[in-house]
This record gives sequence, C-alpha cells and structure tokens, in this order.
Amino acid sequence: MTQQVIIFDFDGTIADTVDALVTIANRLAIEFGYIQITPEELSLLRNFTSREIIKYLGISFFKIPSLLKKVKGELKYKIKEFKPIPGIYEALIELQNEGYRLGIITSNSQENVTAFLENNELEHLFEFIYSGVTIFGKTTIINNVLRKKQLKTQAVIYVGDETRDIEASKKANIKVIAVAWGFNSPEALAKQNPDFLINHPSELLEVIKQC
Repeated sequence: MTQQVIIFDFDGTIADTVDALVTIANRLAIEFGYIQITPEELSLLRNFTSREIIKYLGISFFKIPSLLKKVKGELKYKIKEFKPIPGIYEALIELQNEGYRLGIITSNSQENVTAFLENNELEHLFEFIYSGVTIFGKTTIINNVLRKKQLKTQAVIYVGDETRDIEASKKANIKVIAVAWGFNSPEALAKQNPDFLINHPSELLEVIKQC
C-alpha cells in the first residue's frame, strides 16, 4: 500500500493568523486602494470565495502580487506572536505516529512558516514546505509538488480552510479535507463540496483513514 501524504495549508489551518491578516489588510487598504474590513463585513466575507472577496473590497488584480508580498513582509515581524490552532499539534503528532508523511503548501513565505514551526516545536513533523504566490488557488503549486516529490494523486490529501483550497485540490485531482476553524465559514466550505468537512483537529485521523 502506498504511504499517504497529507499536505496542509498554513494560515488558518495550522497557524492562528486570521485576525492578524485582517489587521494587516486593513492597514494596507489606503496604500493599495481598497476598502477596509469592518467586523460586520468580516462575518460576511467568511461566506465569500476568494474571487468574491477581491471584487467586494475593490482590490486591483494588478496589485495583488505586490499586496501579497507586502502582507508576508509584515507577517515576518509578528511571526513569534502566533500560536498553533488549538488541538492541531496533537493531531499532527497522531498522524506522524500513524506513519503518514506531512507537508505544507502555502502562499505565505517559507521563511515565515519555518520560523513559526521552529518557535512552536513543530518543525520535525513536516517533510517539506512549498511556498508560492497565488491569487485564487494553489493548483499549479500542488501539481509542481506532486511532480517533484513523485507523488501519485490517489496517495495525497490536502487540508485547508478556504474555498480556494477545495477548488485547487479538485483541479489537481486530489482529495481535500476542509476545516471549519479557519477563514471561510462551514457553509461556504460545504458549498464547494469537499470530500470531508471537519470542525476540530481531533477529527483529522479518523477522517483520513476513510480516504
């Protein structure tokens, strides 16, 4: 039997960074010419896809690469403050003990992710970290990782907290577990028809065994 590889998103899935990302986004709103996010609007945006959020806020497509670069730069100075999602450490240990290979694919920087993992004693759990700038999804990055690591699609499961994670995984023909503790609401995630939708990291192992 082929050993399964579980690939995780980082922000909102492993690291509790959603509130910090909203704060940074609001601070950069004037510079990049889009509207700021009020607490009421945040509740609304959690039900939107990435495309819908960009349209709602009025973010220029041409400015997105520069905006992402700036956000990652600002996160670098706060990375020591971030903590893992409650329960994720135990879930990752459990998966490793069961023999699963673990990796990360993220639009955050590899430097930020590595620093976070080291600060929280998680670095020994992951076989690889791949970072890439994406606007709507991670399909290209996922496919590149599958090719570089010589992974079969049927042996890979992606775990993420956004609708774009589900969309990218489906395009890459890999199974996807959506998690309800990150950015997008459970309702928004369910509409994208992930293979599984879970509410707590303690559910990961049981669900993965069903894949």
